[in-house]
Amino acid sequence: MKNQFFKSIFFLSILFFGIVSCSSDDEIETEVEVETEEGITELSSAFDQFSDAVTVTLSDDGTEILIETTGYPNHTSIYWETDNPLYIDETSEGVTKTTQNTYIGGGTGEASSFIVDSTPNLTGAAVATELNTIGIAVSGAAIFNDQEGSGDLDSAAGSLDWAGAHKGPGVYHYHLEPTPITSDDESLVGILMDGVFLYGRKCNSTGDTPTDLDASGGHTSTTQYESEEIYHYHIINEEYPAANYAYQPAIVLFAGPFQGY
Repeated sequence: MKNQFFKSIFFLSILFFGIVSCSSDDEIETEVEVETEEGITELSSAFDQFSDAVTVTLSDDGTEILIETTGYPNHTSIYWETDNPLYIDETSEGVTKTTQNTYIGGGTGEASSFIVDSTPNLTGAAVATELNTIGIAVSGAAIFNDQEGSGDLDSAAGSLDWAGAHKGPGVYHYHLEPTPITSDDESLVGILMDGVFLYGRKCNSTGDTPTDLDASGGHTSTTQYESEEIYHYHIINEEYPAANYAYQPAIVLFAGPFQGY
């Protein structure tokens, strides 16, 4: 009789734990939610401002944007070959090329591309910029931060052309406010590698220099291309402290950090 009792208890225990186990599994399954990124159906009209050097493609699911460029700017510079229609001699202005045989279209790695989220992630931590390309300008050329490989920008100041750019062995790129694109105004400059657009020193929403910018030069407002308020960067109205630039003023283009990763 006692053995039968313990057998009954043992059987009920197994049944109980089996039920609990199944219930737990069911609960876990119902609690797991798969997060899906919401895509967009069309690109911002801001992309219409980019030159023919730039190709922009929206992914099939609308969650990513592929941005590609030849790297060739659509404006004049001392860095074009002398027989190119866009070549200008800036030596009388004090521009000294990085090397005399360095010219746009004559180097390696000039074309570049990167993929950004169609809706920048503004909930994560800020990410510092690094050397090399950090964005693409509407002209088709690359955007760099305010540093050179050897340190701050002072060492390369004399090689920057009227557009605030120069070319090393790689891409032609801007370090300073690109005056062919924007000069103390509200023009679209380009897009950075975190998917956030960069504008000139003034804001379209007020027509004046914004006073509510964060450490990256960003804020949320309407733009000339967006009817709804969006987060975007501006060139911070800060002059680079160097006396050896060929052209003045020397306004920092973008020092970072990124906010859209």
